[in-house]
Amino acid sequence: MLESLTEKNKHIAIGAALGIFFTLSTTAIVLATTGGSKRFASNSTHNRSRRRSSIGESIDKFIALPKSEHSSVICDGVAGLIGNTPMMRIKSLSDATGCEILAKAEFLNPGGSTKDRVALSMINTAEREKILTPGNGSTIFEGTVGSTGISLAMMAKARGYNAWIVMPDDVALEKSQLLEKLGAHVEKVRPVSIVDKNQFVNLAKRRALEFGKNSEAGSSSSEEEEGSSHKTGFFADQFENLANFDAHFTTTGPEIYKQTKGNVDAIVMGAGTGGTLAGVAKYLKALLPDLRTYLVDPQGSGLFNKVKYNIMYSPTEKEGKRKRHQVDTVVEGVGINRLTRNFSMSEGFIDDAIRVTDQEAVDMARYLVNKEGLFIGSSSAVNCVGAVRIARELGPGHTIVTLLCDSGHRHLTKFWNDEYLVNQGLEVKAVVDNLDFIV
Repeated sequence: MLESLTEKNKHIAIGAALGIFFTLSTTAIVLATTGGSKRFASNSTHNRSRRRSSIGESIDKFIALPKSEHSSVICDGVAGLIGNTPMMRIKSLSDATGCEILAKAEFLNPGGSTKDRVALSMINTAEREKILTPGNGSTIFEGTVGSTGISLAMMAKARGYNAWIVMPDDVALEKSQLLEKLGAHVEKVRPVSIVDKNQFVNLAKRRALEFGKNSEAGSSSSEEEEGSSHKTGFFADQFENLANFDAHFTTTGPEIYKQTKGNVDAIVMGAGTGGTLAGVAKYLKALLPDLRTYLVDPQGSGLFNKVKYNIMYSPTEKEGKRKRHQVDTVVEGVGINRLTRNFSMSEGFIDDAIRVTDQEAVDMARYLVNKEGLFIGSSSAVNCVGAVRIARELGPGHTIVTLLCDSGHRHLTKFWNDEYLVNQGLEVKAVVDNLDFIV
């Protein structure tokens, strides 16, 4: 029994000794390989660092530091968002004509149209001339078919003014709705001739005078020079106020030149007040002597004949021919039957004029939705018809620039209303997939 226990203990002792031997051997091997626990920990940290470094180098291959561009600057309020709109290539029109047809996306201004530039320029000018004082509750008056009023209402809120907008009662409903949401007082009037004292522009001017002070653009008085802090009424007067022209001469024209690097063969656009066409043409023609500038005019407007024959006349002016008191077209925002001060600034800078029908404008808008997913307003559609026509006239290889003045969102109840268009004698096609509609 004693001998058996001794034998058993002997085996236990041998097992324990072997266990200790193998443990010490393993530890020795690890220490010899890693240089001890301290070295092992150091290597582990180093390996993690190397992995992070490797990941960082990999990321660096794909992520570059952003370049300093205008868009990287934090702007101060909505005024800082105005201008510097993108220039887009309209692929379907370019491919169909063999020309580069480029369009400045003015509908991306914060107020939704190119008129943001005009509103900002007119207000800035009035403030410099002490006609308006920011934040004192003065009221800005304007007669407009919509877009300029919307831009003025937006900037009025931003600068602490009120806005009173007089407009014809037959324009797209969503325009007056937008104005009201922006806090403007909207006064709708029956469309009448400019010679009528209650025509929307004339009435806006009278409302400003009735407000208590004649603050027409460019006017001054001792109180204005002293920077009066009491409320005033300012008639913006987009048709005659040359701050309109100046906005495009100092911003839109230079932007087009920069974005195209001066590679422009033709400028094509419509005119309402005439400020955009005049400002852009006068700026670019000074730098590009071979540039061709084209007015594109909707039916019912007299500007086409003014440019072509120096006679302000439209066939619809003939007695018994006119269907509407304004320009006889479903297009809103371009076309006019009088010569404005802003349009006069384009004298000598327009080479030719193109007439565009309502049907062509309607078809172009539907074509661009189908081909580009581009939802544009009526004046933008007119501009695009003109751009295609000039591209065909000049031939492949040329660069034509136009403007997308606003989107279709403020034209839903008229230009994008099929029932309305049919009642106006126009054909509304389900899909427009070619440019055969352009004569």
